[in-house]
Amino acid sequence: MVAPRLVAKIESEEPALRLAVLIDADNAQAAVIEGLLAEIARYGEATVKRIYGDFTAPTSASWKKVLQEHAIKPVQQFAYTTGKNATDSTMIIDAMDLLYTRKFDGFCLITSDSDFTGLAIRLREEGLMVLGFGEQKTPTAFRNSCHKFIFTEVLRLNIDSEKIENQKNSIKNSQEKELVSTVSVPKVKFPKKFILTALEQSTDDTGWAQLGTFGSYLTKLQPDFDSRLFGYKKLSDLVKAKNDIFQIEERQTSGGDQKILYIRSK
Repeated sequence: MVAPRLVAKIESEEPALRLAVLIDADNAQAAVIEGLLAEIARYGEATVKRIYGDFTAPTSASWKKVLQEHAIKPVQQFAYTTGKNATDSTMIIDAMDLLYTRKFDGFCLITSDSDFTGLAIRLREEGLMVLGFGEQKTPTAFRNSCHKFIFTEVLRLNIDSEKIENQKNSIKNSQEKELVSTVSVPKVKFPKKFILTALEQSTDDTGWAQLGTFGSYLTKLQPDFDSRLFGYKKLSDLVKAKNDIFQIEERQTSGGDQKILYIRSK
């Protein structure tokens, strides 16, 4: 079940949760660090930021360039033997030490490794928020063990889109603009059946559902659901664009100037 604080945080603007950010350098890409930290800031404050790996290895060279810039504490872990990953156990032990300090509201686990499934489950049993970040190759078991799972391809897409847009704005010649490469959206089939199932479960007696309620059911049923995978920045944008599926209605809040979006299936 999705923690109520996560649902509230998704819709709010001010960060409130104290988060421990733990990065598996062996199974994460340094290229997404800006988008990653920006995404985490949507949910709360990253009070601890640690990354685990063997930073003497050539494969960790890209990470060494960004650690100081983003104030991430490296935790050096030499491999005990060839073919075995000592990083995982170090990160799990550290996570449990942080858990027992009782100073955190949640954990952000940045990895595409299913070995952290048990850790995510354990953290959830303690009533803490668990946000997972990884590539689309991440096993389903780990994705579903998190309250919310975000694909890092989406975060990289946002960064690359901004860079390309800035590049295009600096080019005056329209023909040269066409030569600038475009960013490819991760190819994910739109899950119409799943969307309608979630909508059915979130409707009230009148057959309508608040957008926030609908969004929470989507995350309960599928923690890795993300409207950005389908080309829409927000869930409300997706709903408004899919007018062949949804009927929408904006209702004025009682005693306020805000409007709440209600939806139902056509």
